[in-house]
Amino acid sequence: MARLELQLPPCLLFSTDLPVRIRDINYGQHLSNDALMAMLHESRIQWLKQHGFASELDVGGKGLIMADVAIIFKNEAFHNDVLRIRLGVAEISRASFDLYYDVSKEGVIIAQAKTTLIAFDYQNRKMSSLPQTLRTILEQQTS
Repeated sequence: MARLELQLPPCLLFSTDLPVRIRDINYGQHLSNDALMAMLHESRIQWLKQHGFASELDVGGKGLIMADVAIIFKNEAFHNDVLRIRLGVAEISRASFDLYYDVSKEGVIIAQAKTTLIAFDYQNRKMSSLPQTLRTILEQQTS
């Protein structure tokens, strides 16, 4: 069976530690996929707030909308584990970028993920160019 693979860029954009809460555990007694997705979202919001953005609705005059997501689980995580989530960026275009997530626990890879985020004009309900402020932050990572 062919498995999805991701080639992560250096994940030096941002790092945060998040605990696995009891509500994050599924019937298999390990971290659930929907809880991991929420943790990725939390790490992304923390990164944006670090740069002075209040939310994904306004990152320099435009919002962000997720176009796709890929998650690859490598190992289990359990209640009370503290996961380190590191972010990296690649494929910056006129209107979008790929944000990568390296999720680990004590040096062991738990999961890898990628989201494609598109600049979005919520008022006009259409895609737009990346705001220059955000583009500058992203390009500093890749140079």
